[in-house]
Amino acid sequence: MKRFRLDALILPLIGFALVIAAWYVSSATWAKELPSPSKTWEASRDYVLKPFEKRGEMDQGILRFTWYSLQLVAKGYFLALVIGTPIGFLLGLSATFTRIFDPIIQILRPVSPLAWLPLGLVLFMGAGKSASELGALFTIAICSMWPTVLNTAVGVRAVPQDYLNVARVLKLSRTKTLFKVLIPATLPYMFTGFRLSLGIAWLVIVAAEMLTGRPGVGGFLWQEYNALVYEHIILCILTIGFVGFGLDRLMSVIEGRFKTG
Repeated sequence: MKRFRLDALILPLIGFALVIAAWYVSSATWAKELPSPSKTWEASRDYVLKPFEKRGEMDQGILRFTWYSLQLVAKGYFLALVIGTPIGFLLGLSATFTRIFDPIIQILRPVSPLAWLPLGLVLFMGAGKSASELGALFTIAICSMWPTVLNTAVGVRAVPQDYLNVARVLKLSRTKTLFKVLIPATLPYMFTGFRLSLGIAWLVIVAAEMLTGRPGVGGFLWQEYNALVYEHIILCILTIGFVGFGLDRLMSVIEGRFKTG
């Protein structure tokens, strides 16, 4: 057990060390414009050591920017689950519903968030100052819902027919069959979709903030790109990666609690 824990700590550290070494070598040889790790730290230190400080609308600590982004992601992700889960169940339960809507889903699913956001802004143009937020929520929800829709549908179709037969023998109502049979049997598939949807929601928020200029990690990244401050761009990339990793681990813990509960 001790050896396993040691490996679990040391091996990732070796991986990080190799990436940092490759970064340093690249910045010192063929990618001269790429800031070195030490230069990136020097330029980004105040954003990291004072993570919640607010100096201006687009000059804030990195965790304050992250908090803005997470708030918007949470709202859009909630909408994606509320809309996507029922659609997934309908696809899994009804062949007619599948024949009607599956082609539409397959057409809409690959559309980039960069294409959805302008449409969202047009749809909510009359909302005034809230138009950018509503457009971003629309984009996050519609882009991140598809893994939940498809995995839920697969899970419903995978429910053994014996389970449904027993529900009929016990004369369970449709509501009880849903909550006592279908949802528990489909839960592992649903959580796979939830985890994938959360990753996409976090991915989309960056594009949404970049295009709308909202304060957040994506908005800060876009501002620093226009200013050619590469050190801060790297800071944003690292923040996006670490937060995405943390969100995935959090969803994994929640999934484990449901499975053991």
